Amino acid sequence: MANIIGIVLFALGIGVTIALHEAGHMYSARAFGMRVRRFSIGFGPKLVGFKAGKTEYSLAALPVGGFCDIAGMIPNDENLTAEEAPHAMYKKPAWQRIVVMSGGIAVNIVLGFSILFGIALTAGIPDMDVDIRPQVGAVTCSADQIGPDSFQECQGTGPAGRAGVQPGDVILAVDGTKLESFAQLRDAVIDSPGEPVVLTIERGGRELEMTVTPETVTRFNAEGQPFEAGSIGLVNKPLDIIVKHDNPVSAAVASAKYSAYMAKSTVIAIGQIPAKVPGILASIFGAERAQDSPMSVVGASRLGGELVERDLWASFFMMLASLNYFLALFNLIPLPPFDGGHIAVICYEKIRNLLRWARGLAPKGAVDYRGLMPITYVMAALLMGFGALVIVADVVNPIRIFG
Repeated sequence: MANIIGIVLFALGIGVTIALHEAGHMYSARAFGMRVRRFSIGFGPKLVGFKAGKTEYSLAALPVGGFCDIAGMIPNDENLTAEEAPHAMYKKPAWQRIVVMSGGIAVNIVLGFSILFGIALTAGIPDMDVDIRPQVGAVTCSADQIGPDSFQECQGTGPAGRAGVQPGDVILAVDGTKLESFAQLRDAVIDSPGEPVVLTIERGGRELEMTVTPETVTRFNAEGQPFEAGSIGLVNKPLDIIVKHDNPVSAAVASAKYSAYMAKSTVIAIGQIPAKVPGILASIFGAERAQDSPMSVVGASRLGGELVERDLWASFFMMLASLNYFLALFNLIPLPPFDGGHIAVICYEKIRNLLRWARGLAPKGAVDYRGLMPITYVMAALLMGFGALVIVADVVNPIRIFG
């Protein structure tokens, strides 16, 4: 039951996120005297709707976004009526049009930050200033593994301790290869029983090099089979990266830092989407689905259900915050029909007129979008096709956090 509640709640969260994004466009347009014809959550056939004032509100069948139809968004708007003409968007100053097209993006950024701020004050968010490099927590002896979770008793220190490694040392590299995690050190040592390895260590601001020869011990693989492995007797220091903030100022600072990290990660993820399409397609026909594979509303809601089922509300809202940053940055792509595409056209218009002014020429009017319609149609088709592909993958081979 909790899983179903989580699915419904996350789906509602996505719907609210999309609605608020479009509301950012609608209310900023109205603030500048523009006429908003339609406000829709979803695309395709209308499921339900009503009209209030001059605006028709609707919920459509395909939950892959939404739109806000502003009269005169383009100068060649064939549907522009005589009554709407004074309120046409293309007749407004460029800065007002940019504000309107940025309204949804701004709402998503504010919403994403607000969610993180709430998490920081209640459950805690990752501390972006914590030292995540592999650090030694304890120096121990090397012991044979005798069961899945049990080891033989041993005394003294292992090879690392005898070589001079101390608790608190940061392991920078092994055999010259930079380490990003303690797991990388473990893997390198396991593969080198009896073979000396050179550890590069940071201690008190100084770098040291120590040669350590892993002892040969027994370990078990994933299938439960014993094998000979290397061990140097080190235990990593646990990372305490989740910090709860009682002070709203420190919570705001921490949220801003984590927002910057989320934004950077989102930009990288967006750039990788085309390369992930073959993997999504293969997963539909039985291949393993990558954990970092793009998800649709369906897949994200399923994960939301898993998190609520296990009472992981902080992770639930963290995922919702991530969704808001994704929508904000995805919409900044400078191609139509994205918000960034409209902003790019307006900026082009201003640069063009500035150059004309420098040459003593009169400014031209708003850019005619008809030349961009082929790009718009291609991008819209790609978006719809990609959305359908991911929805199918989320149904037949969904991503699962807990197996």
